[in-house]
Amino acid sequence: MSRREAWTSAALVLAVAVVVGAWASSVIVFPRPEDVAYYVGVARNLVEGRGLTTDAIWSFQTPPLEFPRPAFEVWLPLPTLLAAVPMSLLGANLAAAQVVSVAGFAITAVLAWRLAADVAIERRLPPNRARALGLGAGFTTAVYLPLVAPAALPDSTIPFAALVLGATLVMNRISREYRVGGEIRLGRSILLGLLLGLAALTRNEAILLALAWAVIAWGLAGGAPGAGARAGTWLRLIAVPAVVSILVFIPWAVRDWLEFGSPFPGQALVNALSLDGRDIFAWHDQPTLARYLDAGLPRLLELRWIGFLHNLGTVLLLLGVPLSVIGLLGSLEAARATALRPLLLFSILVFAVATLVFPVSTTWGTFQHAAGAIHVLLIIAALLAFDRFFERVSAARGWTRPVAWLGAAFAISASLLFTVVVLPSEGQTGRETAARYAALPPALAAAGTPLEAEPGPVITDFPIWFAEETRHRAIALPNEPPDAILDLARSFDPPARLLVVEASNTGLWPAVILAGGPDAACFVPLELPPSTGSGESPDGDALANVLAFRIRCP
Repeated sequence: MSRREAWTSAALVLAVAVVVGAWASSVIVFPRPEDVAYYVGVARNLVEGRGLTTDAIWSFQTPPLEFPRPAFEVWLPLPTLLAAVPMSLLGANLAAAQVVSVAGFAITAVLAWRLAADVAIERRLPPNRARALGLGAGFTTAVYLPLVAPAALPDSTIPFAALVLGATLVMNRISREYRVGGEIRLGRSILLGLLLGLAALTRNEAILLALAWAVIAWGLAGGAPGAGARAGTWLRLIAVPAVVSILVFIPWAVRDWLEFGSPFPGQALVNALSLDGRDIFAWHDQPTLARYLDAGLPRLLELRWIGFLHNLGTVLLLLGVPLSVIGLLGSLEAARATALRPLLLFSILVFAVATLVFPVSTTWGTFQHAAGAIHVLLIIAALLAFDRFFERVSAARGWTRPVAWLGAAFAISASLLFTVVVLPSEGQTGRETAARYAALPPALAAAGTPLEAEPGPVITDFPIWFAEETRHRAIALPNEPPDAILDLARSFDPPARLLVVEASNTGLWPAVILAGGPDAACFVPLELPPSTGSGESPDGDALANVLAFRIRCP
């Protein structure tokens, strides 16, 4: 591939990805799920001069439990810092934040093209097959639903995917140069360290990316004579990236130490002890090792089976069918490509840790947000399977005209069709959610409880959405009995006096007070007037699924 052709190919992939990302952003106009609202909300507070703070407390495991709440006790800040740039120029809203997520999506598609092109070079594919593999990977990534949806949602998914792919490409170049001439170029090592450090500011799974490089480097050092020489070579390969990445991350670790008393995301480790997804909101009954072990081996094994099915079926396969299934079946073939091994190793590590260590948290998005680059791996694996299939068919039938483009054409068209059909429904769901929170403040005022007259926070099952849409402080509703909620309400100064919950909530609330019982009388129902303007219910009432209660007991 000539330099001119390479630049032209990259530009085409970039342009298509920008167009698709812009279309997705026009369809998705509300930050779903709540983590997206969190990143965007903190960025808005930063732009408005309030610093890295949030008006929502969605977990009670990390003090201080006060407002303004320091942000990112679990998650990491890079998506917010990136979103704050266009928001400071274009306005502190979701549309401005989407600019950076679309740009990251376009870069991800270009990196997917480059990685596939590296595989083609490694396999010495003929020009027509190499173009089909490279451009096929880039264009398919640009229309692949599991990646297009995050392109419109400024959270950690797309930045982490781009950083993982970028690190993979740099790892491949360091590996190739070392195998050919035993050279370790300082510039590439520094670049790898920067990418690892930025990944560590995006998601905790960055430690697994660093581990993947350590394993790859150990394999590279295997040719050194003697154990001492091998260890020395290995240290040379990992030392500079390790030091640079640590230097990048240290300022954030110091900030966490000052705000939360620890430089490490300790709550992320506590999440491994969850027995239910709602444990993240626990107030009295927080996860502990003793409680976890008391669940018994059969239950703990069941949780891992559920996590495995979720990660494999829901995250990796469901939204990418049929291409995702073909890619999974072709992963063994893809493993033969040296250029894919760092990404493959990282994918195995992330999948295993999410499934075995965080089997409950992963059903709430842990693996999903770390899997962007893994989707690219499935795309390339599927295209390699197509390439091998059409190569065999051509040889068996004696075809002389190239047909390698057929696999890429199928991958692109199937992915595009699925995206065009499914994505608008997500946009409609977001518009209904937006209508609900737009209607809620005037409805509460009509019921005699205007939010501006509430001195304390509101307890609710979606605290981040509530806080960001109403600009009123909110705290999470634990899945615990009424006496625990009363204790939670009294723990803030001023105390919480209002509870808002969806009627369809599948936990204890609101059923526990609607059924009566101890302390139920402390929660007085409010009569919310109907609110039109949403297709959420047959009569168009945006608040048909919302219940509100005044907390009366002292």
